[in-house]
Amino acid sequence: MTETHPLVAEIVRLNATERHIIDRFIHRQRVARDITQVPVSLGARLADHVAAFGGSWTFIGLAFAAISVWMLINAVIAKAFDPYPYILLNLVLSCVAALQAPIIMMSQNRQAAHDRLDAQRDYEEIVALHAKLDEIRDQKWVELMKVQEQQLALLANLASHRAS
Repeated sequence: MTETHPLVAEIVRLNATERHIIDRFIHRQRVARDITQVPVSLGARLADHVAAFGGSWTFIGLAFAAISVWMLINAVIAKAFDPYPYILLNLVLSCVAALQAPIIMMSQNRQAAHDRLDAQRDYEEIVALHAKLDEIRDQKWVELMKVQEQQLALLANLASHRAS
């Protein structure tokens, strides 16, 4: 029966992301990726712009102004095209909300995916830093052990000279 090395047993227990990190680390490749270079489709860019504008004070101010002007015009003119209770205005606002909501959701979903990639990149970078710190610690530990061995040898030498 062949005995497996403890390190192999540990690597087998790792998930795919952790194995990928170790593989990149072993081959001295950068672990983190630049996700800002990922191409973004026209629809995704448009959804981001619509979501940014739809969630701004500018949009709220313009919507409030447009609704006020609509109501004022219909209150002032003799034959109103949308008299109170402003059913046409209600229909227009409902259509804007019905179209704006899924576009904002698309932008939020894309942002959530981007955030997940950011979190994964951060995790991979932290793991790489931990590995590097472990390597440095191990090197320093070996150096410390060598210095301690030299000190013990000097103490033994000093003790033997004192005894004689």
